[in-house]
Amino acid sequence: MPKSLFNHLKLSPNSLFMGILLAFVGGYLDAYTYITRDGVFATAQTGNTVLFAVRAASPEYSGAIQNVPPFLAFIAGVLVAEFIKDKLKPHYRAILILEFLILLLVGFLPTSIPNMIITMSIAFVSSLQIATFNKLGDWSYNSTITTGNLRTAAQASYAAFFSHDEESMRKFKSFAAIILFFIGGTLTGTFFSTTLGYFAIWIAAGIILVTVILYHRSSK
Repeated sequence: MPKSLFNHLKLSPNSLFMGILLAFVGGYLDAYTYITRDGVFATAQTGNTVLFAVRAASPEYSGAIQNVPPFLAFIAGVLVAEFIKDKLKPHYRAILILEFLILLLVGFLPTSIPNMIITMSIAFVSSLQIATFNKLGDWSYNSTITTGNLRTAAQASYAAFFSHDEESMRKFKSFAAIILFFIGGTLTGTFFSTTLGYFAIWIAAGIILVTVILYHRSSK
């Protein structure tokens, strides 16, 4: 890759380019776990909480237990991310490398491994990502859940289109891009999960590897 092109593609922790790649991975992993791993949302704990409550209130209440381990793994991921932040300066590349290694390993696990182990691993990866990469410039966002991003985009659109505020327009475009790439990741994850099965996880791992290679410390 020419040096000038590499410099142009460098990813900083809070850049839009980093955000859309991570949002794509977030959507991809949700589709992957839902299709291949017992219909569990490994990255969206709101969905798991709802499914837990619905199943707990149904005649087949024993099925609610499958939504608990990913929830606990998510909490563990946040704690590990905070530990890495405390011990490493900077810590962003270390988090990305850990994400990549876990996703890569998941693809090598035999089919005899219980689905719960896989969903817990991906929930752990998701929480690492959420706890570490949560800024687009000075704006907070989420790379694995769209509700907050959708609200922010809608709020920014009002000032952008009715008040013609340039900063709000940039904000609207940025969050619209995050949402669209999340949807694109979900569509792509659905396609590859249905065609490649468990091995589809390696595509998400490959995207994270790209972020490791292109990572740049600058926050501008």
